[in-house]
Order: sequence, then structure tokens, then C-alpha cells
Amino acid sequence: MDVGVLTVPLGDQSRPDAFEYLSDIGVGAVELGVGGHPGEGHTDRETLLESADARESLRNDLAEHDLRVSALATHNNPLHPDEERADEADREIRDAIELAGELDVDAVTCFSGLPAGGPNDEVPNWITAPWPVEHKDAHEYQWEVAEDYWSDVAEHADDHGVDVAIEMHPNMLVYEPHGMLRLREATDDRIGANFDPSHLYWQGIDVTTAIRLLGERDAIHHVHAKDTKVYEENAREKGVLDTTDYTDEPNRSWLFRSVGYGHGEDHWKDIVSTLRMVGYDGALSIEHEDSLTSSREGLEKAVDLLQRAVFETTPGDAYWAE
Repeated sequence: MDVGVLTVPLGDQSRPDAFEYLSDIGVGAVELGVGGHPGEGHTDRETLLESADARESLRNDLAEHDLRVSALATHNNPLHPDEERADEADREIRDAIELAGELDVDAVTCFSGLPAGGPNDEVPNWITAPWPVEHKDAHEYQWEVAEDYWSDVAEHADDHGVDVAIEMHPNMLVYEPHGMLRLREATDDRIGANFDPSHLYWQGIDVTTAIRLLGERDAIHHVHAKDTKVYEENAREKGVLDTTDYTDEPNRSWLFRSVGYGHGEDHWKDIVSTLRMVGYDGALSIEHEDSLTSSREGLEKAVDLLQRAVFETTPGDAYWAE
């Protein structure tokens, strides 16, 4: 297991400079944005797909700084009711899968997407309750759309030997572990989780229990290291479904935080240990979205904590149990 970083916060630096900085602070893996919300700050997806020389240049940059790519990231909504927007997101995902195959990268991280509540609606609709009954009907319609779409993408991913790692994200159809398993069971094993605990904390989901649930089904393809702090004094008044602006920090019920600033080091060591129990040995890819600190300071503090938490060796023989 190694410490990685989603490089989006370093998008103002050249790729070689970003890689040098990350290597110097002890990072072993990078997650590279290739479209959607992560953008393409250190890549050009179409150029990399078309040019063997561009791919070789990326490999050289990685090798020079002893880095590997844990995943390619394209977070968007391929189920959007606006056909043009859905087509763009679909093209990004399929291109990312093809590029991952060319680069021998194991996974593409993304969202499940969110359809409208019916075939004639114009905006996505996040449904959180089965009543009134039209909401239940709309939810089932959304699952029909999603299962059809992701079954096709799973075939595409299998053709290229790549896993699709879906981040469980509120305001998307798949936002918690049981929804993740439903989509996986409706498609195939290429579809799994990009396990990001930050969105689970504020929903009241126990993170290590969720790791066990998904990990025992071999459904964790990638992991984000990202923390969240719930501010109880605000949550007690208005709950956690909070539409307050992310930069109005004093008034939000919860905030994304740098690793260690929502939950302590012992908790993150429990996460690492539970991941090892279920057989995950990939990257812990830090996603910095903490508005209370700079990108560099947030990344460096997260790397420092996670380096103390991760195991660098394989388990030895349990001689004491013989």
C-alpha cells in the first residue's frame, strides 16, 4: 500500500515540477485527471490516446521521479438528461478506459452519474426517500437507466482490462455502499468502488464497516484519502443535508478536511488495517479539498500522517499462532 495524490491542486505547475514536488515529499503514486471536473492539468487525453510519443513522455516523467499512476480520473455525469452533456461525459469515460489500457493503469475513477426523474425531465434528480410514491417510481426509472448504461461501459472496460472505480457521492445515484453493490451486481466485477470516506462520514456511515462490506466482495478498486469534520453545533440545528456554501465555513454542518483534521491518526490506522484485512494493497490517493488550508500544506500534512499509517512490507508468518 502506498501514498498517492490526485494532482488537481497542483494544476498550476508543469507535470515534471508537480511530479518532482510529490516525489520529494514521499508520494509514490499519482492519480491523473483526464476530463470532467478534475480537468486535464497534467495530461491531454486525446493527445495521449493518439500519440505513442506522448505516452512515452509521460512514462519517462513518472520513472524519473519513481512514481506510478494509480488511476485516471474523470468525474462527470454520463446519465445527464441533457444529451450533449451526457455524450461528453460518456466520451471522457470511454477514452479514459482506453487510455488506461494503453498505459497499463488498473483503474478509472468516476461518478455513477445521476439521471432525471423521468424521460421528459430536464435536470438530474437526487431522490432520497420513497414517498410520495412518484419518487419511488422515479428512483426505479433511474436505476433502469443506470444499469443499462453501466453494463455497456463494463463490457468496454473488460475489453481493455481496466476496472471502473465509482466514487460513492451524494447527488449521484450511487452514494452509499448498498447502492454500489446493487450496481455491481447488475453489471459485472469490472464495476466497483473508488472508496472515498469523506462522503460517508457526514451521512453517518461507519467507514471501516463499509470497507468490510465492499472489500469482502472484492468491490474496492481504488481508495481516496480524504477526511470530513462534522460540526455538531451546526448539525444539531439543521442536520447534515447542508446547502450552505463551502466557503462559508463557520456556518456549515460539515467540511471536507485534510487527512487527520476530521478524524485522528488512530482512525486512519484502522482504515489502513481494515483495507489490508480485505486484501486491498493499492494507493491511498489524497484528494485535497480543505478550504481551511493551502493545497501544499494540506497535502504535506496528509502525506506525513499516512506515511505513519501505511504498511510497507507484506505480513510475516504468524509464528505465535503455530
